[in-house]
Amino acid sequence: MTAHSESMALMVPRTGSLEAYISSVNSIPMLSAEEEKSLAERLQQNGDLQAARQLIMSHLRFVVHVARSYQGYGLPQADLIQEGNIGLMKAVKRFDPTVGVRLVSFAVHWIKAEIHEYVLRNWRIVKVATTKAQRKLFFNLRKAKKRLGWFTHDEVNTVARELGVSSSEVLEMESRMSAHDAAFDAGVDDNDDNETVFAPSQYLEDKSSDVAATVEAEDWEAQANRRLSHALASLDERSQAIIRARWLDDGNKATLHDLAETFQVSAERIRQLEANAMKKLRSAMQ
Repeated sequence: MTAHSESMALMVPRTGSLEAYISSVNSIPMLSAEEEKSLAERLQQNGDLQAARQLIMSHLRFVVHVARSYQGYGLPQADLIQEGNIGLMKAVKRFDPTVGVRLVSFAVHWIKAEIHEYVLRNWRIVKVATTKAQRKLFFNLRKAKKRLGWFTHDEVNTVARELGVSSSEVLEMESRMSAHDAAFDAGVDDNDDNETVFAPSQYLEDKSSDVAATVEAEDWEAQANRRLSHALASLDERSQAIIRARWLDDGNKATLHDLAETFQVSAERIRQLEANAMKKLRSAMQ
């Protein structure tokens, strides 16, 4: 990638094509363990900013992968990725190559921590009042709270009567308003200049979730699908139809006799066409 395209890759688009951004970061080559260690040592020993940039750029795809698991919160995917990128940059700054773990294993903690903080900040604001009736109750209750302080049973009934709602609705909204956000992870320090922050658990490998292996597997599957599509396109139409009906279509697979009737040839001829097509596909895939 050019320097300009790399700069753009660090900026997640608020509008426009998020898919173009994801495609861009997925095209950045991944680092080998040796390359990663060399760059991390240059950063740690010499403060090499170009080395830090390479480490960040090569791991942006992992941020996208982690951010996808938080889509259910109803928050913009671009914002989730952007927060994850901040966590990645913090991880690169704190990464110690002498410990013997890959950067991705160390960075997952920081990426998730930043995304979690973003979700907690924004999700609670949304969930305090989600309907028009709840929003009206929320603001009316705030005014009542200023006059009454903490509600007694009689005061709950009074407010419910004044606002035309049930006592249970008043208690539920009061509970939401009284709740306080708690820090997701006490080990995350927003002060980048504090070099004393250290959590040994950050260096423990999570055997149940290997992000690097998952992303590599997804990349391999995507490449294999592309190769298969190109290989199929090289076959004649009849051979393509036979392969799809016999191997690729969902549901019940067609039999040799089914296809023989469709193409008005013998079942043996269909078998020969299938064998030749499979031979060509294997050759093209290799």
